[in-house]
Amino acid sequence: MSDLDRALASPDSKAPYVRRLFHTIADRYDLITVLLSFGLDRRWKQQLIALSGAREGARALDLACGTGDIAFGLADRGARLTGLDITFRMLQLAKAKQRGANFLAGDMTSLPFIEQSFDLVTTGYGIRNVPRIEPAIAEMHRVLRPGGVLLSLDFDRPDNAILRAIYLGYLTLVGSALGWALHRDPDTYRYIPASIARYPGARAVSTLLARAGFEDCRVLPLLGGLMAINVARRPALGVGS
Repeated sequence: MSDLDRALASPDSKAPYVRRLFHTIADRYDLITVLLSFGLDRRWKQQLIALSGAREGARALDLACGTGDIAFGLADRGARLTGLDITFRMLQLAKAKQRGANFLAGDMTSLPFIEQSFDLVTTGYGIRNVPRIEPAIAEMHRVLRPGGVLLSLDFDRPDNAILRAIYLGYLTLVGSALGWALHRDPDTYRYIPASIARYPGARAVSTLLARAGFEDCRVLPLLGGLMAINVARRPALGVGS
């Protein structure tokens, strides 16, 4: 078993591994997301932002905000934006851009906000990276106001076994090469396909959202199902809220 496999074997070992990993890759993060998304990452994030319906004055929270792409997109639409990430270096890079958003360090499975603080919660590549998905979903539900919307963009797992093997094989090959070239460690970006292989997928996440009390849960496939956006809503008052 490799060090990466051991790190992903349990939630307790995944959490510190992910923290170290994202600190290591922070300065290359924007480049890598472009390379591994076939150059389409920004388009997908713009689709999420458009789906959000963000408006002037809306209270929005972007989790696992990274260097701020989604956060700034929502802020540009007038949202009062808070970005949260567990990696301090990511926040330094986001803050250096300073475009109408506030950033703070925090864990998306234990959010430092009171209940019903936000009209909108978004995350890009966040749910797949938490050690336990259910606590993160519960926290998103808690901080959303009744009627508030959650949107999550992430890699998905194709149902077709052949396509899935090709997809994960591509990410493993390219990720290993980039990891070696940039960090002298092929596991650095091999983490991405390894985490996708262990991720339940967008439809299963939609089921978890429904179990946590969300409604109108749906999945919008991207790139032929290789990517997806999960959309869900916290019920309005008096409807399971």
